[in-house]
Amino acid sequence: MKRERLFVMSSPFRDEFRIHGFRFGSGRKSMAIVGAMRGDELQQQFVCSRLVHTLQDLEERGELMPGHEILIIPSANPFAMNIGKRFWAMDNTDINRMFPGYPLGETTQRIAAALFEHIQGYQFGVQLASYYLPGDFIPHVRMMHTGYEDVELAQGFGLPYTLVRNPLPIDTTTLNYNWQIWETQAFSVYAGHTGIIDASTADDSLSAILRFMALHGLIRHRPHPGYYSQVVQEDELINVKACRAGIMYCMCKTDDLVRRHQRLAHILDPYDGSVRWEVRAPEDGTVFFMQTCPLVLENSVLFKLIPN
Repeated sequence: MKRERLFVMSSPFRDEFRIHGFRFGSGRKSMAIVGAMRGDELQQQFVCSRLVHTLQDLEERGELMPGHEILIIPSANPFAMNIGKRFWAMDNTDINRMFPGYPLGETTQRIAAALFEHIQGYQFGVQLASYYLPGDFIPHVRMMHTGYEDVELAQGFGLPYTLVRNPLPIDTTTLNYNWQIWETQAFSVYAGHTGIIDASTADDSLSAILRFMALHGLIRHRPHPGYYSQVVQEDELINVKACRAGIMYCMCKTDDLVRRHQRLAHILDPYDGSVRWEVRAPEDGTVFFMQTCPLVLENSVLFKLIPN
């Protein structure tokens, strides 16, 4: 294993901004893995750190296959994480909306350009990603429909679900999209949580990445065979929204099987505790996503269901 300093940027007020990478093996550029690009992606960085530790152990035991190079970047935004901000602290911009980057542009554009320079050209690319809404997911792998995606490859992670979605114009500046356009098979692994560390779902994500590596001959490792991954199109998901604002008192959790008209949550009055709205399932389905912010606004998405 080689620990490398991939990018350094000086600051007039703080310590230098640094992006570190961990390189395993040599030869064909087989896999690049990127962890936290946002300051609240603690679970994502935790999974990457566990992956570095595991691969270091496999390397010492001679279980990394020769002829393959694996690059892991646990964090691409330590500044934001250090001060508890989700996005770049100076101007609130998102590094994951700046790809492929511009070396002479704004700060986050330069960070994206430097990062993309190091992770471009790999056969496989994995991003430990987070959702734009605060909440919990069933661990799954997600990819965009660009014409270059390979859904069968994504099923090789052995996670319960593989979600495919059509990109919006804003998605053309994300890492996943640009990886695919530059001929890397790109996958976004959602590790269940953001902002907290959950050992169980972190283990699921770690095992999924190791399973994928073993399947493609990068490591000599026999993880649990995993799930037969069900392919879900994002437009098939059922959004359950809040009809009133207030405090959400949840009555279910992710991966629960719910029936039509089953109570999912109560929206409570924040002053007297009365029930302002009963959130019910519109159809039979599985709870795929659940918002965890206790205060909810009217018309915000509370749950996403996979219809049965």
